[in-house]
Amino acid sequence: MQNLKNIKKTTLSKQWATLERVDYDYQFKTGEWKSVSRECYNRGDGAAILLYSPEKGTVLLTKQFRMPIYQNNKEEGMSIEVCAGAIDNNDHPLETILRETEEEVGYKITNAKQVLTAYTSPGALTEKMYLFVAEYKNAMKINEGGGLDSENEEIEVMELPFSKAIEMMNKAEIIDAKTIMLLQYAQINNLIIPVKVGI
Repeated sequence: MQNLKNIKKTTLSKQWATLERVDYDYQFKTGEWKSVSRECYNRGDGAAILLYSPEKGTVLLTKQFRMPIYQNNKEEGMSIEVCAGAIDNNDHPLETILRETEEEVGYKITNAKQVLTAYTSPGALTEKMYLFVAEYKNAMKINEGGGLDSENEEIEVMELPFSKAIEMMNKAEIIDAKTIMLLQYAQINNLIIPVKVGI
């Protein structure tokens, strides 16, 4: 980018992830160069998956406590989301989501389709999310899920009718961005067609 120069990074914190202040010069459309400062939080990239059953008309979601949401609104601290996780080291996003599916919801799937890629908060986070969908069947269940004790996870697994999940999204009971994107993807692409009862 020719309108960007003199980038200087200062590490503010390096605990769970890295928080940096980035100072730089940016040339605006007027031609004027201005000194700008922004903070960027780098926790790596992530992957998420909507697990769905066309036969049952259901989806698998998770429910867990999220401290950042609680800090913003105490009544919304328990977040309903698709299965997701951080991409470790040099793992491929698909490897990550297959592992997270087993850990969080207890299903062993062997493949998934990547359908979207998105930055969920580009004004502050460097994180890019790789979003997948995959079908699940009862026979794929190998454990109860719930997350890892070593990561201090306590995850409730929720199997819901797809129509109920959409209703919860519309009522702002589901407010997680990646979950909304994947539910809407499933809705737009008719991944789950409601079964008609009777004639």
